[in-house]
Amino acid sequence: MTARPATDVDWGRVRAWGLYGGLTMAFIAAIGMVESLDARMMVHPVLSLGYLFLLWAPPAFGYAAAYEPVKEGMAAPAKGARDLVAGAVAGLLAGAVFGLFIVVAATFDLREVFVKLSPVLVDLLTFGRGVGFGVATWIVLSTGLGLVGGLLHVLPERGRAAVFNALAAVFVVALLELAVVDVLETFRLEAVERFLYAPNGGITIPGAVVVALVAGFVTLRTTGGAVLRFRSRYAAMTGEERRRFGVRWGLVAIAGLVVFPMIVGGLTNELLANVGLFLLMALGLNLVVGYAGLLDLGYVAFFAVGAYTTALLTSPLSPTLKPMFRLDLLTVEGWVVMAIVIAVAALSGLVIGTPVIRLRGDYLAIVTLGFGEIVRILFLSDWLAPLFGGAQGIRNIPPGYLGPIKVAGTSPQTIFYVVTIFVGIAIYVAWRLYHSRIGRAWAALREDEDVAEAMGIDTTRMKLLAFVTGAILASFSGMIFAVKVGSVFPSSFKLIVSIIVLVIVIVGGMGSIPGVVIGAVVLIGVLGGPTQPGLLAEFGEFKLLLYGVLLVVMMLRRPEGLWPSVQRQRELHQEEFLQDAWLKTEAAQAAARGEAPS
Repeated sequence: MTARPATDVDWGRVRAWGLYGGLTMAFIAAIGMVESLDARMMVHPVLSLGYLFLLWAPPAFGYAAAYEPVKEGMAAPAKGARDLVAGAVAGLLAGAVFGLFIVVAATFDLREVFVKLSPVLVDLLTFGRGVGFGVATWIVLSTGLGLVGGLLHVLPERGRAAVFNALAAVFVVALLELAVVDVLETFRLEAVERFLYAPNGGITIPGAVVVALVAGFVTLRTTGGAVLRFRSRYAAMTGEERRRFGVRWGLVAIAGLVVFPMIVGGLTNELLANVGLFLLMALGLNLVVGYAGLLDLGYVAFFAVGAYTTALLTSPLSPTLKPMFRLDLLTVEGWVVMAIVIAVAALSGLVIGTPVIRLRGDYLAIVTLGFGEIVRILFLSDWLAPLFGGAQGIRNIPPGYLGPIKVAGTSPQTIFYVVTIFVGIAIYVAWRLYHSRIGRAWAALREDEDVAEAMGIDTTRMKLLAFVTGAILASFSGMIFAVKVGSVFPSSFKLIVSIIVLVIVIVGGMGSIPGVVIGAVVLIGVLGGPTQPGLLAEFGEFKLLLYGVLLVVMMLRRPEGLWPSVQRQRELHQEEFLQDAWLKTEAAQAAARGEAPS
């Protein structure tokens, strides 16, 4: 493989990626992310989160500019100086475009269009030393960072993975400072805390160096070694061995879920409880969307039904009903409340599912969206205010109980344990349904409804069963939410809740139970829900923007999700699997004939 000259570059690709990089940096600055996040220190005292959101673009787009797709059956092109040139030039163009943006923002008053283009922002972008200095600095920085992006192509794969994981580890440890400090303080590791983090926030430079070295060393030691051995060992396991392996690690996970809330503080437990509530809803929606292929945009209606039913049955301020049930999950009275919640949720699933039986695709999504809004507006309406309280909602919902243990929002640890119990039930139900005749019928329905009906599957019954099962799981989440918050209001059940739960399913992996768990942890635990804060409370203003960007990136780069189900992955990459199978067959036939594969 001969080295190529440094000028052997696809200049059109370089210009395009450089322009994209500059426009991305300008957009991030124009919407106010730099100014809003500048107070959040990442690496003390040299780098804030606001500047970090600008500095990631040049190396990322420089890496993209130097990337060359390898055609199947062709040798990979030689790596060398041309990758460095492509990355550096793309970074230079990005810096020049961003510099032009700084000049325009400093010269003209554009705040009627971009409210965030204030003199404070210009001062941040120029480092308080004038436009000329700022523009020159960004051009030099972007060129150097673009060069780093091109350099990543020159490094061997293990070295590239080590660099990436080292930077990612520093970013995660700095970003999740609150959670890490919470754990360190629980174990009385104040010395480690002082070494890692500065008093005013942000990881220290020595702490960042140690974290990066540890992450890089672990990557070099495990990549291609222990990880590959584990994968090959797991692939060689029989069905019974895999079952025992899953049971062992399942017990380890259960033990971790029991112990972990005990060693962390109230903030982390509150985050875990919120993650569990959205995970419970996402597991129900995964049955509807991931298993049966029914795009439901009004799923929040079932969440609201569970919350309002619990409030009506337990609150002394219930407008019409005064039963004053005690929600004790270990007594008959508590089981009566749960039975009524399940019955009402199942009935609502039938009511919403029956009119949409004959609808498919976009039409189904639009109609379910309408039903979701109808339910919220009915709870809000003055007409039904004597029953549901109208805009005032229903307040003073008493806590639940697990025997002598009080389950209330003031004790997020107990809320987490209760949510974990229901999530475990939901996971078991989803897993059993997936491997049952119902799951196979849902899969056939998702693939082609006409063919499924021709095969004798009762598509009407299967659709209604999906709606009812999903509604029951969402109602459990609503029941726990009502107990946790102590009140329910129509404003808590907006369309955005349905959208976010759907994003969890899509990002994690439709039809995949582990994928839904990962999606809930990443989106709700890190970014937070519609009104619930996550670990990164600083992103509250830009939360929906980040949801949208993540969803677009996932749809373009990994539509099957972070942890896809095998079946779903094969469906989305069917052509690739067929091509690989054809190549293997050709190679086998050629080997049988004693010929070299063509």
